[in-house]
Amino acid sequence: MKRNEWEASFEAYVQRLLDDFQVPGAIIAVAKDGELTYEKAFGYRDRETQAPIDLDTVFGIGSITKSFTCMAILQLQEEGQLSVHDPIITYLPEFRTPNEAQTKSITIHHFMTHSLGFPPLPSLIPAMLPSLQADPTAELLLQHFEAECQYPIVSFDALMAYMEKFPFELLGPAGTEFSYSNEAFGLLGAIIERVSGKTYEAYVQEHLLQPLGMERTVFHVEELGEGDNTTMLYTPRMNDGVREVVRAPGWWDAPSMRAAGFLKSSARDMLRYADVYRTGGLSNGTKIISDDSAAQMTAPHVRIDLSRSYGYGLGVIPFSEDYTLLTHTGGLKGITAQMFIVPEAGVTGILLTNMDDAPITNLTLVLLNSMFGRPLETQFATFGEFEVPLAYLQQCPGTYKSGEGDVAAVRFDEANRQLELVLGSDVFPLRAVGGDTFLFTRHNVDSLIRFVRNSDGEIKRLAMGSRQLPKAT
Repeated sequence: MKRNEWEASFEAYVQRLLDDFQVPGAIIAVAKDGELTYEKAFGYRDRETQAPIDLDTVFGIGSITKSFTCMAILQLQEEGQLSVHDPIITYLPEFRTPNEAQTKSITIHHFMTHSLGFPPLPSLIPAMLPSLQADPTAELLLQHFEAECQYPIVSFDALMAYMEKFPFELLGPAGTEFSYSNEAFGLLGAIIERVSGKTYEAYVQEHLLQPLGMERTVFHVEELGEGDNTTMLYTPRMNDGVREVVRAPGWWDAPSMRAAGFLKSSARDMLRYADVYRTGGLSNGTKIISDDSAAQMTAPHVRIDLSRSYGYGLGVIPFSEDYTLLTHTGGLKGITAQMFIVPEAGVTGILLTNMDDAPITNLTLVLLNSMFGRPLETQFATFGEFEVPLAYLQQCPGTYKSGEGDVAAVRFDEANRQLELVLGSDVFPLRAVGGDTFLFTRHNVDSLIRFVRNSDGEIKRLAMGSRQLPKAT
């Protein structure tokens, strides 16, 4: 491969960032019009044995799995076996929400776009319970969710029963509010099973992985053979106030949630998969989905914030006047990953690391900026100043918590007359960029938050990242 002009400065930046975060290993690979144009491995797949990383090393891809799930749904739609606009209860009559009318109105489309109206629930933890109990590094997590982990959620029926009994307030009518829902995607796996007559895993294997030639992509690494170029997992933790990254073998699993985020894959396989979105459905010489289905997957169905939208299992972001960025991240213990496609430029890319909470968005942004000849600090989107009355700012402070364990505090800085976002020990000044929307910068990447009001104008939730956190105090 011909070396690109931007590679040296980009790789120096990446190495500094990976060193700062103590990421043991990563691989970054890019293709143009289906041909590999850039690949670079950093660190090791096993830090202790210094085992190298290559294009076939298998990493976890986490929630990038969601796009596979949506692709499977659209294949079934093409066959006339379902429609994305069918009510969920057509296929899952056991499904319940706190509101019977809402239960009947929620469609497969709402599941695929995280717009069913559910706040983040804690069900992923009990869904992973057997694998968490076998993992010494999960001890603190289990203690934090002790009340939710009385029983494992090992089946789709158990997941629906858990969701029915768990007390929560709906965010709004179906289709009106975006908030990331692992539960919805877990249950898309149940719909695939009931419609196809095959297990979710078997369907994905037979109808997606095999036709695409993705021989290094599995739900269980044991299928690859012991020690077969699979990464070790690592996780960061605090030890007497000092951050350390520890070896954490053992993949987490959730049988009832595999459709939400439990595939493992290699960089070579993921570039082949990303090509489906570059071409409108074609990869490895096979038409995986129709042009129309590909267009449905990549359409901006639901607005996340002022700059981001969500298609079916994919984020949709205007990258410039000329380009659209299709992307999804994935994260779990030992996993931080990001896939991206810039269809207008014929570009596909994958970034895989073997540690959770790696700075993947920063890495992706700097890679895109390098490739497209933009200054490295250029953000995904820019926003002008917005004046907010003092009385409004004073309404916003509080603590916002989600069922998944996320906690964000907002406080008012009297001296500077501005809001601050507190995440753990980090404090970020907030800059108003819209009516209820504020911007903060973390790891050199701008992010938006939005205060969500009820019909009386009272602030009830904080939309941050891809989730809405209810106000606790």
